[in-house]
Amino acid sequence: MGIGKSKTDPCLLSLSWGKSHSVATSQGHHKSDSKKSEEISLHDDAAHSNTSEMPTEGQEGAQGVEEMLEEEAEEEMFLKFVILHAEEDTDEALRVQNLLENDFGIKPGIIFAEMPCGRQHLQNLDDAVNGSAWTILLLTENFLRDTWCKFQFYTSLMNSVNRQHKYNSVIPLRPLNNPLPRERTPFALRTINALEEESRGFPTQVERIFQDSVYRIQQAIWKETRNTVQRQFIA
Repeated sequence: MGIGKSKTDPCLLSLSWGKSHSVATSQGHHKSDSKKSEEISLHDDAAHSNTSEMPTEGQEGAQGVEEMLEEEAEEEMFLKFVILHAEEDTDEALRVQNLLENDFGIKPGIIFAEMPCGRQHLQNLDDAVNGSAWTILLLTENFLRDTWCKFQFYTSLMNSVNRQHKYNSVIPLRPLNNPLPRERTPFALRTINALEEESRGFPTQVERIFQDSVYRIQQAIWKETRNTVQRQFIA
């Protein structure tokens, strides 16, 4: 009935078309009454709209958090090894990393210097040790001079003792350049057979230690632990 012919403001028409509170059909009604009726209609519509949208926004927020966690899980990768080293031995650590990855096909790996910047060293150390199957300690002359390196290897050893799936996961390695002599190696590390890069049996030792079956077991445990933490976070 005649809404299209009314001289009422088009904006008001567009806001009042969906409810029973509409423009008065009788010409005897005052414009103020019609305007008040439309304002009531707008108020009711807004309240109804806000009420209906609140649960949707909450659901979308929870879904967004879940999707974000899934994306982060996909981006992170369980590494074959991490090399802990003195700050002065970054180049040597990179050389050993390339040796293991390219010559022996043990990949992916990382050196500690490549861990994310801007984070606490303890957090990086925890992520490095628990996010890889093997922890390689680069035993050089510089290793014992660095107090942080001493903390690294003690922490790694304790982790391998306290977690059953990490048993035998700490691998001392004496590189070709500036290796730490056996007699100066800390007693705790002397109890573990170290890889000797200069020895003739080095390739055989590498193949015997870095077995893919061990990696798969640790990777499965790592994934399950991460999924459990994510489910608890979402809940």
